[in-house]
Amino acid sequence: MRQKTVINQQLSVSELRKSFLIAAVFLITVQCSQITARAQNEVPANVAPPPVKIVTKEEKTALESVNDLKNRTKLALDLMEARLKKAEELNTQENFNAMFTELGGFHALMDDAIKFLNKNDNGGGKVLNTLKRFEMALRAFSPRIELIRRELPEKFEFYVRSLAKTVRDIRSKAVEPMFTNSILPNTNN
Repeated sequence: MRQKTVINQQLSVSELRKSFLIAAVFLITVQCSQITARAQNEVPANVAPPPVKIVTKEEKTALESVNDLKNRTKLALDLMEARLKKAEELNTQENFNAMFTELGGFHALMDDAIKFLNKNDNGGGKVLNTLKRFEMALRAFSPRIELIRRELPEKFEFYVRSLAKTVRDIRSKAVEPMFTNSILPNTNN
């Protein structure tokens, strides 16, 4: 009987050591992942300030003159295309400050377009089709932004990387309404 008690005590000490080891590994893993997440969100020390996100008066007037949802989105995409094309040209010329201005305008137009689409989203098919078109255009813009980012000096790269992430986020927001239950009601029951 005494031998059985000693064996049980040895097992419980062994189990306690295993539990302690597992807990320590878990805590170290959690701490490392938090440090990594913080490091990815921190702004490097010698980075260029982000550009101002402004829609020009001409662009704003052109957008406000179009009331139709589809046509306004098409115009916004055309303006975004022009901004991105100009940014690509300025990047090849290594005029990074002017390129930043163009990318800031691109960003502002993208934000304006998604706000307009969300504001006019009444659950109808026309808005969904327009959101789909918008998302598809953003998908085409993403590799072009990545190409710009690859060629930039480190000082300018941080903002362009965050712009690429913003494009992905807005693409997700654009397709979200397509996956709700209100789109195709279940009529089988």
